[in-house]
Amino acid sequence: MESAVKKTTSTKDPAPVGRVNKGGRPSVPHKRRSNVSVMCTLIEKKVIEANAKRAGMNASVFLRNLGLNTRIEVRVKTLPKPVLEMRGTLNHIAANLNQIARRRNRGDHLNAMERALLDQEVRSLRSLIKNINAYVS
Repeated sequence: MESAVKKTTSTKDPAPVGRVNKGGRPSVPHKRRSNVSVMCTLIEKKVIEANAKRAGMNASVFLRNLGLNTRIEVRVKTLPKPVLEMRGTLNHIAANLNQIARRRNRGDHLNAMERALLDQEVRSLRSLIKNINAYVS
């Protein structure tokens, strides 16, 4: 037994060519395709959403406007060259003193050469302290 299925054709005219309003969301000139994830707590998320709602935007637009329009002052700390040189010298002295302390903690005694090096490091440290005092005063 065959069922009789009738094809119905629309009596409606097809859409005119060059139709102005296709319906749906209007297209935007620059579609945003990249996203940025922001990690926050639930409370922080609620505060952001509340602030966005108060501003009349959704959270995405609100955060994008904050990120694009807010200037954050970045201060670059640069140390003067003499201070950097003193830092390098202090690191060198600290490494040498650390080696001497390690050897003494093992129970080894210092020979004459090592004692001379230790005296030299102490003199170097004292001159560095004088340089720091002169720089600061």
